[in-house]
Amino acid sequence: MAGTAGTPGTPRVLRAMNDRAALDLLLAHGPLSRTRIGKLTGLSKPTASQLLARLEAAGLVLATGTTEGRPGPNAQLYGVNPAAGHAAGLDVTPERILAAVADLTGRTVGTYELPTPGRTPAGGVVRQVTEALDGAVKAAGLTRAEVRRLVVATPGAFDPTTGRLRYASHLPGWHTPALLDDLAAALPMPVEYENDVNLVAVAEQRLGAARGHEDFVLLWNEGGLGAALVLGGRLHRGWTGGAGEVGFLPVPGAPLVRQVAKANSGGYQELAGSQALPRLARDLGVPDLPTGPYAEVAAALVARAAAEAEARRDSGGGDGTGDGGDGGPLAELLRTYATRLATGLASLVAVLDPELVVLSGASLTAGGEVLRALVQAELAELAAPRPRLVVGDVTERPVLRGALESALAATRDEVFDTSR
Repeated sequence: MAGTAGTPGTPRVLRAMNDRAALDLLLAHGPLSRTRIGKLTGLSKPTASQLLARLEAAGLVLATGTTEGRPGPNAQLYGVNPAAGHAAGLDVTPERILAAVADLTGRTVGTYELPTPGRTPAGGVVRQVTEALDGAVKAAGLTRAEVRRLVVATPGAFDPTTGRLRYASHLPGWHTPALLDDLAAALPMPVEYENDVNLVAVAEQRLGAARGHEDFVLLWNEGGLGAALVLGGRLHRGWTGGAGEVGFLPVPGAPLVRQVAKANSGGYQELAGSQALPRLARDLGVPDLPTGPYAEVAAALVARAAAEAEARRDSGGGDGTGDGGDGGPLAELLRTYATRLATGLASLVAVLDPELVVLSGASLTAGGEVLRALVQAELAELAAPRPRLVVGDVTERPVLRGALESALAATRDEVFDTSR
């Protein structure tokens, strides 16, 4: 019996598979000629020509220019039509909501920041979300109806069994039982909610240091300390969405904190979180301490300590972390911080045995290669598995970038489906 349309192996499905392969190549490489698309996909020139004509008629690709400056006749170049779809992302913290809209190529076309200090009145979260989204949509020159999907990043996670936000008691207004229903009623597009650190891992997996890796842990340290777990290429969220909430992890060297969800704190957070670094610096007698929010102070201290270590190494005085002399209080700060980070990481890698650990968040990336090497050395002594440690590449608004990448992935699946 002949298969019906949509059955695997039929001409329609095969065409759709070729279409998607070509569109993915255009996203990855930018504008390509018909000949180049044919070579990369293995399609004949006539088939590649038919494919491009089909995609152009569907509004999915555009002619973008020619191959000027190369030997031989100029060839027409084709690229993905950026306006074929748009997606949005929100990065929510207690202090503000960052919103952005991206076109189908991934280019950010509109951003907006809405300050949200203090407590949120009843119903205020819906107003805040819609105001932030509308600000980014307006900046992009679009309307809400032109945004196909929204991904909202928050600390903690929405429990899939109850729909309530957990592990983020510091986010006012986001814990009401009807919040997700109220947001769904206010927004015209599908909305997904994801943990902020999980979305940093999405950004690193698609754009940064974790590209090509199926099993990795991302350790995040900025306003809070957390982790994202990617196993078999997929995010592992846990039964209630709490996988990776390692700030609550009991660790040696920190007091045992009970009822951590109510206290919104824990051993690892107290030992190695950003708020611990200013205290450590004062205890060690670090001079000229910076002032400001603790996350900014922590990043500044780590950057200063790493810069001093590099300067000592370049001047022949050792690496500045003790091997060529004690290096002073900043060197001790960096060594102690590395040991504290490795203490919590040792538990993670002992259970998960990941291929890679990505260090992300300003309090980690500020230390660069100097801090990475120290944590790698400490971890080698504390845990049997030996994952490779790398510093994250996505450092500009990584949570928001991850939200956009997640929203774009689903949007592209919808827009690029030519089998219908």
